[in-house]
Amino acid sequence: MASVDNIRIFVRCVELGSFSAAGRALRMSAAVISYRIGVLEEGVGTRLLTRTTRQMSLTESGRIFYERCLDVLEAVERAEASVAGAGASPRSALKVTAPLGLGRRVIAPIVSEFRSSHPQTEVRLRLSDHLLDLVQEAIDIAVRVAHFQDSSFTMRKIADVQRVLLASPTYLERNGAPARPDDLLGRPCLLLRFPGSQQFRWTLLVEGKQVSFPVSGPLDADDGDVLTEWALAGEGIVLKPAFEMAEHIAAGRLVAVLPDYPCQSVTLGVLYPTKRMAPPWQKDFVELVVERVRRHVAEALACCKDSAGGRVD
Repeated sequence: MASVDNIRIFVRCVELGSFSAAGRALRMSAAVISYRIGVLEEGVGTRLLTRTTRQMSLTESGRIFYERCLDVLEAVERAEASVAGAGASPRSALKVTAPLGLGRRVIAPIVSEFRSSHPQTEVRLRLSDHLLDLVQEAIDIAVRVAHFQDSSFTMRKIADVQRVLLASPTYLERNGAPARPDDLLGRPCLLLRFPGSQQFRWTLLVEGKQVSFPVSGPLDADDGDVLTEWALAGEGIVLKPAFEMAEHIAAGRLVAVLPDYPCQSVTLGVLYPTKRMAPPWQKDFVELVVERVRRHVAEALACCKDSAGGRVD
């Protein structure tokens, strides 16, 4: 008979796509993962996974078995939660990633609040403005401000996020305000740069169409908060989510640039693997993130709703 632990390992391998990724998530070596999958296959009497040096895939029997395993583990999670309560101890740490600024100001306090009701849950918080490879890094929950694409992860939308171009009054007095998007060419723009970054083009709505404009500048960084500090210091024009900059806009420290040409909006959301498989404590964390971040965005925008030409919400 297949053990529940080996079934958990098998499901994690399928979700993350490799023994090494599953091993990182479960704190086991790839060799141990391989051995446990072998024991599981011997127990059920059939090969579940086809492994090569480059990839892993489900056999037809493996696909059928995986679907049944989801039902089994969901039932086990419910049973464990019913006797242990909401603070049931997790089988592994909850690994969370979020953007630097939002992570410091909002997600970190959420972790503390979550831990007060789930004291046995370990949380590993990775803050980065890079878009981490969720499978490679074995991430359980990712808070992102991005254009979401189809993936094996479930996306829970928090809010649509309007982005705005901003500069300090000092910069605009010294250099003048651009009148049209083409005027961005040659202007010092503050760019979020890291391997794979797409911030070298900004997309604005021009005569009803989304148009991308190449931008450049003498300063770039891989930390969005650094760009904000440079913008406040008058170093150039920055593209940022409106809710992140609401306090500076309301105080007049930053002013909207090209308000008649709205920037392409993005989605603020939470990504996590296979919603059906989410254990109770993971679901609790997602719900808390959605509630608290949605409130944070609404409160931030409310403080400067009439600023920047009414373009921040």
